[in-house]
Amino acid sequence: MTITDFYSTPILREGARPGDIVRLRPVFVPQLAGAAGAWQIVYVSTDTRSQPIAASAIMLLPEPIAEPGSMAILLYCPPFRGLGGVCTPSQLLATGSEYDLAGIDRALARGWVVAIPDGQGLGAGTGPHTFLAARAAGAKVVLDLARAIYRASDLDLPVAPVVAWGYADGGRVVAAAGELQPWYAPEMDLRGIAAGAVVSDLAAMAPVISGGTGADLGAGLEGQGLAGLGLAGLIGLSRAYDQLPLRHVLNEDGLVAAAEARHLTGLELLQRFPQSLAHWCRQPDPWNDHWWRRVLALESLAHVKPEVPLHLYHGELDIVVPVQAGRRTLIAYRQRGAQVDWREYDADHRSTAHLAISDVLAKLTVDVTNPPRHQPTTSSAAEHTSRP
Repeated sequence: MTITDFYSTPILREGARPGDIVRLRPVFVPQLAGAAGAWQIVYVSTDTRSQPIAASAIMLLPEPIAEPGSMAILLYCPPFRGLGGVCTPSQLLATGSEYDLAGIDRALARGWVVAIPDGQGLGAGTGPHTFLAARAAGAKVVLDLARAIYRASDLDLPVAPVVAWGYADGGRVVAAAGELQPWYAPEMDLRGIAAGAVVSDLAAMAPVISGGTGADLGAGLEGQGLAGLGLAGLIGLSRAYDQLPLRHVLNEDGLVAAAEARHLTGLELLQRFPQSLAHWCRQPDPWNDHWWRRVLALESLAHVKPEVPLHLYHGELDIVVPVQAGRRTLIAYRQRGAQVDWREYDADHRSTAHLAISDVLAKLTVDVTNPPRHQPTTSSAAEHTSRP
């Protein structure tokens, strides 16, 4: 089966459950010596209307697998990679062109299974990626990936607790997954979540990613402006919340730009669209539209208290996601009564992602070895996917 065939959007069978496996195939990951095996996977998830969709991911098996009691399944969510194009971890790892390897490699060295979702709309999705829609889209794709691993009988994996780790937009996704898990996937034995450079209030963050200021965003993106992320955010949220047509906020040039942007990787977006977001919009501040304000509010974090420990961290010198935004996230979760801790690093956005690896894995290891705070239920997925 060719790459195009494998990632082609499947017709899902009637009665398909979130987490059901549609396709599975072994691949070689040349950059990861600690991976005993790797599998690309297409599985069933749900969209904002609780309708079934196809999602893709990659599962990495360690050599050797950790002993019972210290074994874990790590759901690893990297930062924003793009709205389209070849930017999915499941493809980049198979071609040897993935740059975010350090945390994955260290988790494999602990004997953990590592599963990396491509994100809704990428890989097997119909695009564009639902960037910024952590609660509505990203969290479900992550939780359903854990279900798929549990059901991957061909891999003969032991039943193990689940931990989740993400950074920047990936950190928002895993934090949202922690909030949704008790009702969306109550059968899952989730033990802990680590999330770095997380902003809980998108309305406060919107001016930062819309104004075109320069920043250090990640490998290959140093010195690029962030304005392309503002356009990507409009496109991603519009894709997740289909009652938000872009024509309400974009001018004619903006609509042309959006049609191109939906097929671009993160680096291509920043290079192609250096103008401020207002350049592409009918009004100077498109986020101030009442429909968009409502969506930004829906996508804020700390709606509910997660039932597992939450480990937040941030770089004090971060100019992509200012540290004040992370501190507000910490306060919001503490006000909900969450079990949350905080670590600041004297570093910028990219450096913090690397400096935190040892600390993150140490905290998640403690979560894995501690008894679960809540016993997973045996309720079926279908009973929990209709909640708004």
